[in-house]
Amino acid sequence: MFGIENYLGFILAAILLNLTPGTDSMYIITRSISQGQTAGLYSVLGITTGSLIHTLLASLGLSVLLANSPTAFMLVKYLGAGYLCYLGFKMLTSKESSLIASSLPKDEDIIRQNKVDGWQIYQQGVLTNVFNPKVALFFIAFFPQFIDANYAYGMLSFLILGLTFATTGFIWCSCLALLAARFSTRLRENPSIEAVLNKISGVVFIGLGIKLLTEKG
Repeated sequence: MFGIENYLGFILAAILLNLTPGTDSMYIITRSISQGQTAGLYSVLGITTGSLIHTLLASLGLSVLLANSPTAFMLVKYLGAGYLCYLGFKMLTSKESSLIASSLPKDEDIIRQNKVDGWQIYQQGVLTNVFNPKVALFFIAFFPQFIDANYAYGMLSFLILGLTFATTGFIWCSCLALLAARFSTRLRENPSIEAVLNKISGVVFIGLGIKLLTEKG
């Protein structure tokens, strides 16, 4: 069907791969714990969009250029690592949360906690995924194993597999976001603990950036 071989096998493999902890899942969990369910779901949407972008680039053959050019690979890798470190540094140095929390009545503080800049978190999720060259290399290495080389419309096959992978990832990551947010709800109700969670999140982001930077291509 559409040049795809062993589609069921691909779905099972995609589910298993999505269950494997990685940079994307850590980003989502960290966002959910520090900022709540809404932030977690926006980050899921961002990561999923990033996966779709990688699918499109791979289907167009642009990811092959990235794989064959060490300079391009390292550039994207440095951008991704730098961006994660930037997010972490921003969370570590932000004083807005604790200052506002100490000056607001409890009811107003709860309202403030519920206000999440969804668009910004969404964009950060997209960039976090897109600037990870490992994802691009994974797509061009994994997907062709399930595509008939003789099928005339290989791009269509690639897009279908990409949509399938993104869908399974969206479902799993949404579950992660909801569970992490639910687990940390009571913690975030305490302004001082919320501030600590933000700092820890900053450290995690910086750690993810360093991990991406030091990983071998």
